Amino acid sequence: MKRTVLGLLVLAMVNIAVAQTKKEQDKEAIKAMCGCYDIDFNFAETFGAEKDYEYHDNYYSGGLEYAFVVEETEDKIVIQHLLVIGDTMIIKHWRQDWLYEHGQLYTYDKDNTWNYTELDDTEVSGQWTQKVHQVDDSPRYEGTATWVHVDGRRYWESEADAPLPRREFSKRDDYNVMVRRNRHEITDYGWVHEQDNDKVIREDGEDELLAREKGWNTYTKVNEAQCAVAKTWWQDNSAYWAEVRNVWDELFASKKTLALNMKVEDKLMFARLFEIGDRYVGKDFKAKKARKEIRAAIQMHLGGDLKLASR
Repeated sequence: MKRTVLGLLVLAMVNIAVAQTKKEQDKEAIKAMCGCYDIDFNFAETFGAEKDYEYHDNYYSGGLEYAFVVEETEDKIVIQHLLVIGDTMIIKHWRQDWLYEHGQLYTYDKDNTWNYTELDDTEVSGQWTQKVHQVDDSPRYEGTATWVHVDGRRYWESEADAPLPRREFSKRDDYNVMVRRNRHEITDYGWVHEQDNDKVIREDGEDELLAREKGWNTYTKVNEAQCAVAKTWWQDNSAYWAEVRNVWDELFASKKTLALNMKVEDKLMFARLFEIGDRYVGKDFKAKKARKEIRAAIQMHLGGDLKLASR
């Protein structure tokens, strides 16, 4: 009997050790997406649901991008991306948050509306949720899945509904939801963001497929010195954007439907937040004052009766 109990204890300890090792492997893979990169974005429509569908031109873009960890805890890794233009210009780009066994998601519906969704613990066991944010740290899409480490490969893939990508939202109105199938794979030269996306017309809870597209975005590591200007920019701007993240987190903590009016009084929300940030560069940063301005700016773009606390 004692031998049986001892055997079970040993087995349990081995299982715990394996689980911890797997989680550490996951975290290493996530952080492997950090660095200075030559980026290359490619998208092509591959299928039209109707025989007379007119395919849109392929999309190509590229540049230099710096990705780095801005926050890390045992169960959370936050990676910020910055675009480097020339020798001096920086554009704050997208952000990805990775949360371990996190079942509290904001899922996209349509018309810039995200609904709070809560998954059971069993549905997210061993998984990482990726929360993707727009340039102003507003929500974009979220998906949860397991990182896979097999045969020398490291990848993660999930499906998530999202608003139209920036490359199309100002040019097209023939669909209103993108169902994104995202695959992040770490490579020997950096990483690849592979996509198989459905362009969907969503009305009254029903989806009609318009077209499908393939996305192939490569991140090739280059000398870190090429992104030195991005590091300097972040030193000057990080305190402000930390407050922006904090205000958005207050909204997410409400667990209420989040509806956004992206353009109010002929100004886009990201432009408002960027203008506020510009006023704080090179000055003594006053977090309380900045937070008050950030709340007021975001409140202007909130739909429905959702209110930010005035504090």
